[in-house]
Amino acid sequence: MKKVLYILAELSDRDFSWLITAGKRLQIPVGTTLIEEGKSINAVYIILNGSFAVCTEAMGGEEIARVSNGEILGEISFVDSRPPTATVKALENSTVWSVSRAQLSAKLLQDANFASHFYHALAMFLADRLRGTVSRLGYNQKNNPDDRDDQSDKDLNPDFLRSLEIAQYRLDWMVHRLNDIG
Repeated sequence: MKKVLYILAELSDRDFSWLITAGKRLQIPVGTTLIEEGKSINAVYIILNGSFAVCTEAMGGEEIARVSNGEILGEISFVDSRPPTATVKALENSTVWSVSRAQLSAKLLQDANFASHFYHALAMFLADRLRGTVSRLGYNQKNNPDDRDDQSDKDLNPDFLRSLEIAQYRLDWMVHRLNDIG
């Protein structure tokens, strides 16, 4: 599941409006490094269009993942305030929605409802990511790793699943509307 859907499903309409108002669209040319391993970042990014390679020095600089539309980048460094553990580089001309760390931190401090929704969504998708990693490493042999995405969707809270429709609508709106700004 696209990770930004977790956030968009949790946010209220007012919170979503703030996210749109607070962010800005960035064009990222092919080959550009958006996030560099070990160097602090000042934003969280939502991929509106394009794809990125995720590489880490621990794996000899090899690509460990590819991310594209609807994924979020920089969330772990946002949560723990440490430099990223991977480099993220554009594989094609791409567009991201950037929300600055300063603005997001201020919003989280000033708005307890927004903070609750935002952190709950982060916890849910980081837990999903961890479950997927554990499954791919073979620690959970009863699930076929190829079926992980289908299985993880079935394991989600039913209340959250009902919110996914509006989250998908919000993501589609962001991709189409925000990509056209400019």
